[in-house]
Amino acid sequence: MPENLVDDYGWKTPVGPHSCDYLVPEVIECLKSMGAQRVLDVGSGNGSLCAALKAEGFSVVGVEYDIHGVQIARAHHPQIHFHHFGVQDDPAKLVEAEGQFDAVVSTEVIEHLFSPQLLPQYALPLLKPGGSLVITTPYHGYLKNLALAVANKWDHHHDPLWHGGHIKFFSRATLTRLLEDNGFEPHGFRGVGRAPYLWKSMLLVARPS
Repeated sequence: MPENLVDDYGWKTPVGPHSCDYLVPEVIECLKSMGAQRVLDVGSGNGSLCAALKAEGFSVVGVEYDIHGVQIARAHHPQIHFHHFGVQDDPAKLVEAEGQFDAVVSTEVIEHLFSPQLLPQYALPLLKPGGSLVITTPYHGYLKNLALAVANKWDHHHDPLWHGGHIKFFSRATLTRLLEDNGFEPHGFRGVGRAPYLWKSMLLVARPS
């Protein structure tokens, strides 16, 4: 098991994070465009994304390493299965319990992981043949990084005092390489939120290679 795991991300309420406002519509549109029906949310937090996906007609399951998030999700969304697993765990346990999925979704999770390669490694055996991984993370690129520097926003943006906060900062190129190095071939990209190249987040879609 990797060291330096954070097992408490501060989930206190069933209210979704502010990123849900701009990410959820994009994720739903993406899943519908690929014809997915069974969806796994890796890093499901308090269950807010799973609830939104179920409301759109998807069959959804969540996995979350923070037990407080799992407890909140189970209490407020009892019709959805939530499992207390992390990406460092054996995915065979989830396959045994739930089977495989048309799509694995993970929103704003990978930037919190000390060992981000574990996420695609966990997702790979959970996908049906032809399935896809849909992953979002805060976007970083030249223009956005320059704007942060000019505005003197680096401390605010990186926030090193945030317990369990962002510890990895991805560009499209580095996230693509991470997925390619761990069994996936990216085939879709979109920026999400704010003006082009100043995006809040990016969404990548990848299939097993």
